[in-house]
Parts: sequence; C-alpha cells; structure tokens
Amino acid sequence: MQIQIHKALKEDMPAVLDLIKELAIFENEPHAVEVTVDDLLKEGFGEDPLFTCFVAKVENEIVGMALVYFRFSTWKGRTVHLEDLVVKESMRGKNVGKALYTEVMNYGYEHGVKRIEWVVLDWNKPAIKFYENTGAKFQKNWHLVEMNEQGIKKYIDNK
Repeated sequence: MQIQIHKALKEDMPAVLDLIKELAIFENEPHAVEVTVDDLLKEGFGEDPLFTCFVAKVENEIVGMALVYFRFSTWKGRTVHLEDLVVKESMRGKNVGKALYTEVMNYGYEHGVKRIEWVVLDWNKPAIKFYENTGAKFQKNWHLVEMNEQGIKKYIDNK
C-alpha cells in the first residue's frame, strides 16, 4: 500500500470535513462540529490563511489529514500546534497516521520551530502509546483550559 502525503488543496476540503466529523464521532461528540467546507476554504486558503492541512491518500482516496497552525510561545518563540490528526477508521494501524505525523514533524523542522504541541484525550491509549514511542513528552502538570462561545458571551455580558 502506497501512502501519498501532500498539502491539502481547496478541492480536498469536503473530505477533510468528513474526517473532522469522523473524529467527532470517535471522541463521542458527534454533534459538536460546526465548521463548514466554506469555513475551511475561507480560513485555510484566503489572503492570510490560519492553518495548513496535510492529507494522506491511498489509491487517490483521502484517508487521513493533519491540520496545523503557528503559535507564538513567550518562552520558545514560534511553535506549531497540531490541532488534529485523523485517519479513517478502516485505515488505522496501516502507517497512515505515522506518515502524517512525520509530515507534521518535517513541517515544523523546516520552519525552524522550537516546539510542536498537541493535545490527546486521556482515554485514547493507542495514540498515547504511539506518541510516547516517538519520544514526545507529556506535560502532566498542565491543564487544558477553554472558554466556549456561550461562556465568552456570558463573561462579556457580566464584566
């Protein structure tokens, strides 16, 4: 099986959105995806793109994707954040994820970043094992914090 990795094109965005929805189902959040193909096109291919996406193809079918963007660390400078790496369920365990992960590492290396970071759910044991086997370090003393849209509005309305 030959895996081809390339930077996503506009015409790849419907398949990318399908993978995002598959990830949401895998993470037990099937109704959480609000982003649309139009959003992906606007934010990833406009004048000032907010992300870079890589897709994995097998026999001309998109079977995986990795979406990354630059962040800035006050300690390290420019970093890459891996937002999501998704492989179709039927293609897991066939090195598609490893090929995408390697592409992300190459991307960060080529851009001279000091760190590539991402989050993984604590129950996703296969992903955790994979990342540990690559030498990734888990930051166990840190907590992921977020404010959702309703929380933002409530905070602003009550400040």
